[in-house]
Amino acid sequence: MLAAVASGAAAAGPVADGPIADGPVAAGPAGSGGEHAAPRDAVLALDIGGTNLKGAVVDERGRIVLAQTVDAGTDGSGGNGAESLERVRGLLVQLQHRATAAGWNVIGAGVVTPGIIEPATGVVRYASTLGWTDVPLGALLTGDLGVPVAIGHDVRAAGLAEALFGAAAGVSNSVLVAIGTGVAAAILSSDTEVAGHLTSAGELGHIPALPQGESCTCGQRGCLEVYMSGAGLARRYLAQGGAESLTAADIVERLETDPLAARVWSDGVEALTLGLTTTTMLLDPAVIVLTGGVSRAGDALLDPVREQLAASLTWRSAPPVETSVLGTSGSRIGASVLAFRAAGRSHAPDRWMLDELLAQPAAPRASALPAEPALEI
Repeated sequence: MLAAVASGAAAAGPVADGPIADGPVAAGPAGSGGEHAAPRDAVLALDIGGTNLKGAVVDERGRIVLAQTVDAGTDGSGGNGAESLERVRGLLVQLQHRATAAGWNVIGAGVVTPGIIEPATGVVRYASTLGWTDVPLGALLTGDLGVPVAIGHDVRAAGLAEALFGAAAGVSNSVLVAIGTGVAAAILSSDTEVAGHLTSAGELGHIPALPQGESCTCGQRGCLEVYMSGAGLARRYLAQGGAESLTAADIVERLETDPLAARVWSDGVEALTLGLTTTTMLLDPAVIVLTGGVSRAGDALLDPVREQLAASLTWRSAPPVETSVLGTSGSRIGASVLAFRAAGRSHAPDRWMLDELLAQPAAPRASALPAEPALEI
């Protein structure tokens, strides 16, 4: 684990980059009128994943005007925390230089990451997939960039974005549940993220949905993500006699033809519904939004979850269960919001439009952001 960090930003490594999102912006800030016009303000947004770092320069309309993606420098098991940190720092410095060269004035940055985060201090207390322990990420990046930097949790940032612009827009209280390799949740109250006393709220994947169930790597038994997560579904299919290793996407495709796939999926749906029942009783959300790779199973997931949730809440109505509008863009959009807030422009997102938020940069040379797969884990 990485406990101490040397100063100085390193090169970000191999980069897939994309040019400006639309014609007027491509020559420089929209409406600049020429290369000598005053620069327009923008922020940096970075979504740190276990395998990729997705960075963007975002203007005051929420549009991506430059994008850059690099390998995270780790296999997701936390084996090389120093390299992943260097790549984060190097990518942001590169983006800032590119933005300045294109006529943009970078006024802040928002960086979101998995793990246990202290937003107030900018310290990443623990991020197992990145190999980070007690990394003062905010202070390091502020020193590198010379602008205010907000550090946030990736799922809570996605929940914030969904509450502002997506499937939870217009309601006061919502819960976003990300179902990918594992399971995590974001709790939103009046468009404010609920982080908890130890900033670790939302560990829905480790609610013991089936207390006497199978062992989890965390040491508990019957955790939700043992049954309903990309990793859990794949593991259980193989462990229960599957003839080959399948992904969550494969399991969904075989629901009508493979009894084992159907049983593993049914167990996962049951565990998820039990977790959502507890969530509903405790938090009373106006809507529950599902995101992450497994959520793209569509009706194969939504229909039984809605039916079972309604049946389990015997004395009250069930909240709507919807899939994310923002998809894989949610964390990046949330990071952009945090960046403008850090820069003292908290009202900038008030005029953002959904279609502009989801627009990707044109990329005739190389793909800036990987195409969203039909279903990933």
